[in-house]
Amino acid sequence: MANAHEPLEMEPFGIRVEFLRTGEQTGGEVLEMDVIGRPRGFLSQRHVHPSQVERLQIVSGAMKVVMHGREQRLTEGQSIEVPAGTPHTQGPLGDGPGRVRIQVRPAGRTRQFLERLATLCREGNVTRLGYPRPAAAAELILEFSDTGHANIPPLGVQRAIAHVVLAFANSSRPYVFVDQWDVAAPPEAVFDAVADAGSYPVWWRPVYLDVQSDGPVRVGALSRQHFKGRLPYHLHTSSVIAELDPPRTITADVSGDLRGRGTWTLTPTEHGTHVRFDWQVHADRKLLRVLTPALRPLFRWNHNWAIKAAIRGLEPYAQRDGS
Repeated sequence: MANAHEPLEMEPFGIRVEFLRTGEQTGGEVLEMDVIGRPRGFLSQRHVHPSQVERLQIVSGAMKVVMHGREQRLTEGQSIEVPAGTPHTQGPLGDGPGRVRIQVRPAGRTRQFLERLATLCREGNVTRLGYPRPAAAAELILEFSDTGHANIPPLGVQRAIAHVVLAFANSSRPYVFVDQWDVAAPPEAVFDAVADAGSYPVWWRPVYLDVQSDGPVRVGALSRQHFKGRLPYHLHTSSVIAELDPPRTITADVSGDLRGRGTWTLTPTEHGTHVRFDWQVHADRKLLRVLTPALRPLFRWNHNWAIKAAIRGLEPYAQRDGS
């Protein structure tokens, strides 16, 4: 959280915001700030503040405000008040940057909204025309529509579209899993088990049904897997070893019904080996891509079930191999 007087730089939107009084300082009564620059894009669209009164005073430069079908031009020293719930636009006039002092009553969550916009700017989530990228815009609508939102289409329609946009965005987001456990067997034996994909149907049951490998463990080695979880489908993937550092780490790139990268990291312990499995993967099978937004929690449950099977099987297999 920024402190009370830390300015917000929002170059993609064409402005800098300097806070003069915040809701924390005024008991929520008012937020007062200076906006310096030439607002553009997202900040220039027709919008409405459902429950806040906005007072605009020109400190330097000039601007125009359009509301109730009328355009009003303001110059230095002039001010205007926009009632709550009134659709309006505001934009700069003339050349060069201006400075507008804005009071928002009550303060509401306007400061948090502006801080979110500044974060989007820093993270590259604003286009060169000054508009948030689709997923970022959808999140703004769902989280901050009580602070302000575009006048059209109706808010209910905007929110419905936002949910659809985020559903598609989430479907392209990878699954990221990190699982860790201890195995009472030496690292060399554990490494031999996790590095040899051909052994998976032996110890990682009933998840792995069949694995075909093209030879000994080495960088570039290819294997093909057929496996399943608790959900009613089978998956087929191909894995290529990308990094190998026996008996500490092995990394493989995966393609097929799943696409991503998995890394096993083994650390010696007093009683054996600490195992960490990092797994970042996209669901590339068409049905999985379609179901991902709705079934992401179910897919995570399915992964957890498969890891429990690995925990059960890896230790006795490595103990046998290391004895």
